[in-house]
Amino acid sequence: MSLARRPRLMCLLCQSRSFSTSYRFLAEQGPTAAKTAAKQAIQPKTNATAATATTTTQKPPKFIPPSQLEDAPRAYGKRVDEFTPKPLSRPIGMPLPPQPGENTGIDLRSTSQRRSDFVNYDKHLERRKELTSKMARPYFRDWGNLRFHKGKTFIAPPRPFKADLSLFFPNLYGQTLLKIDRSPHDTTPALHGKVSVVSVFSGVWGENQTKSFVAKASNPELDKVLEENKGVAQRVWVNVEENTLKAWLIKMFTGGVRRQIGEPNWARYFVVRKGISEDIRENIGLLNRSVGYVYLVDGDCRIRWASSGPSEDHEREGLVKAAQRLVEEEKVRKKS
Repeated sequence: MSLARRPRLMCLLCQSRSFSTSYRFLAEQGPTAAKTAAKQAIQPKTNATAATATTTTQKPPKFIPPSQLEDAPRAYGKRVDEFTPKPLSRPIGMPLPPQPGENTGIDLRSTSQRRSDFVNYDKHLERRKELTSKMARPYFRDWGNLRFHKGKTFIAPPRPFKADLSLFFPNLYGQTLLKIDRSPHDTTPALHGKVSVVSVFSGVWGENQTKSFVAKASNPELDKVLEENKGVAQRVWVNVEENTLKAWLIKMFTGGVRRQIGEPNWARYFVVRKGISEDIRENIGLLNRSVGYVYLVDGDCRIRWASSGPSEDHEREGLVKAAQRLVEEEKVRKKS
């Protein structure tokens, strides 16, 4: 008799395991609730199928080529024993158009924001990493790198870059030589709407290197192009001096600089004290603070031509041809 009851007990046990109150609850709610529950049960499978399809049809990531200045000597990182500069094969610059007010180096945070950053551990780690990088940077590394072709980081491209492919010159913030208005100004309004030959340097050595490209004695043809197109083309000077003592010396000899460049150019000579980050230097190629750099910038603040260090004959000729081409483009654009 015990053997006859065992199957019945096993069936009751199975029924107890499969017992659920949801069936009775759905039956009381009516047929609509049962359909909703069925849809909810099917929806996760549908979402999983859609996610699988999205993953399958997703485009592969865009290939980003390595920097063309990857092997150039820098003030940080590994020491370079051998280096030969190469012509720029593609545009350099910032990916976004410059805006006035950027890269001023001025802390615009409110008191509450500063307090929240002060107690933020992640912010402390970022600041610690930045200070560690500055402390580990050899002071004379830039001067040591001058032994490589007198500091020449890259060679100018054989022809100017196309406008639609060119990248942007960043906005910088510094004091000009104007006597009336001594407040700092942005470089972007000065560059907008004109073809600009921008000289970026820090110290006499770098300034003399830029003069080998643009000075009247070194490149009279370029000076002729600028004189004949004063309303379209211009020269711009950016003197980067982050050292307080050297910046004070520049301020003492401002009168000599004014006499040297002439009064019409006072508003286009910028003394930049801060705001040039390492990201900006990497993007536009300012890898050596002791070297001079020359950029040819169009009316949209795009870098169409660039070079560094002392000039070579083909670079001076290329700069003149590129400036003439950009002047013609700017004239056509203004007429239209």
